[in-house]
Amino acid sequence: MPANILNLPQYRVLRVEETNHDYHVTAEPVDVTSACPHCQSDRLTSWGTREQVFKDLPMHGKRVGIYIDTKRLRCQACDKTFSQVLPLLAENRMMTDRLVKWIGQQSLKRTFTSLADETGVVEGTIRNIFRDYINELEQTVRFETPKWMGIDGIHIINRPRCVVSNIQDNTIVDMLRNRNKDTVAKYLFKMPNRDKVQYVAMDMWTPYRDAVSAVLPDATIVIDKFHVVRMANDAMEKARKGLRGELTLKQKRGLMHDRFVMLKRERDLTDEERLNLDGWRKNYPALGEAYTIKEGFYGVYEGAGTPEDALARYEAWYRSISSEIRPYFADLIRAFQNWQPFILNYFEHPVTNAHTESLNSLIQVMNRLGRGYSFEALRAKVLFTEGIHSHRHKRPRFARKPEPEPVEMGYGLPDDASDFGLPVMEKVRPPEAYDPHKHENREKNYGVHISTLIRLIESGEL
Repeated sequence: MPANILNLPQYRVLRVEETNHDYHVTAEPVDVTSACPHCQSDRLTSWGTREQVFKDLPMHGKRVGIYIDTKRLRCQACDKTFSQVLPLLAENRMMTDRLVKWIGQQSLKRTFTSLADETGVVEGTIRNIFRDYINELEQTVRFETPKWMGIDGIHIINRPRCVVSNIQDNTIVDMLRNRNKDTVAKYLFKMPNRDKVQYVAMDMWTPYRDAVSAVLPDATIVIDKFHVVRMANDAMEKARKGLRGELTLKQKRGLMHDRFVMLKRERDLTDEERLNLDGWRKNYPALGEAYTIKEGFYGVYEGAGTPEDALARYEAWYRSISSEIRPYFADLIRAFQNWQPFILNYFEHPVTNAHTESLNSLIQVMNRLGRGYSFEALRAKVLFTEGIHSHRHKRPRFARKPEPEPVEMGYGLPDDASDFGLPVMEKVRPPEAYDPHKHENREKNYGVHISTLIRLIESGEL
């Protein structure tokens, strides 16, 4: 076995023992501690030794332990005791620095249990390293504050969570552990350059509205169109179930596949589906009316060009609902009345979470991915895994090239080079030394692209 098996030149390998699952490497530091760290005196005496075991990166599929007889020294000048210097070791973790870094990086891709099995480090320590690594990333990875922000509630790992997105770039910029007002408000308050936010698209969840109103008073709140029109489909489904319950078994058989057709937009029906719908409208007028009312609400969004026009269309739609059908659409009516100013903002500022359908897919794949993970671990995997962020590199303005600076003969050459008639060398400053717009050349991180995230999760790469 080669003496440099560790590939750590700061240590001298004394002995290597190999078992079925592990390497046991006995080593000692090459450099000897020769001065007291407290007073710098070199009058040192031995004060005993103790064997310590430090875990290192696994090799050849086996765990690695480095055994070091750590010396305890006493300074005769200041009478203080201390341990010899052990370079490249994280003594508080009892492992090498490189193993700590590797575990942090791998914890974004793998389960804590698998890392503990591969390295021999207990799972609790793996979790602690993961938390420290994430805290470090939180300080270094910065996502650009979106001008058009989306706030969505999605259900991940058995609880409702809040996802903050960049609508213009279709990216996720953060995931919050819950959707409470305080949680959302604190996040928004800490967001850098929060005054940049112009529009916030959200669903009809009061804590979101209250948090945004308190922290981003100049931002326009827009209720997401898809959340509103989805309530029309929900009302249609309530009507279908309620009216169907009043039918005989024979009549129900005549309504085969009615759910699929009733929830479909009329413009998207096939000829066969349209024929079935016409028959149902004639035989079951209340069911046909519910479908017409549902389609009519979609027409509010599709036909209106201004908030005033949208409100007029809504009021006309409201008056067209019969007393028999109105109870099924009660939730939609109540929501429109309660959130009317924010719903109507859409018709002046048509901002919407265009990734709503993508988020629905994301919920499913994230819940599959989340088995065995905590929310914190899943959030870190989503936000900080390298290679899935959306970047834009702003091109700097043109800058005139610098004038070359003549230097003395022989710059960078042997002292006698001038005797050979070599030309005078010119020293040119590197571009960063004269770029007046260096700060504009920073690569901006706009968050995690949703489609890329879904692809990586589904392929098992994340």
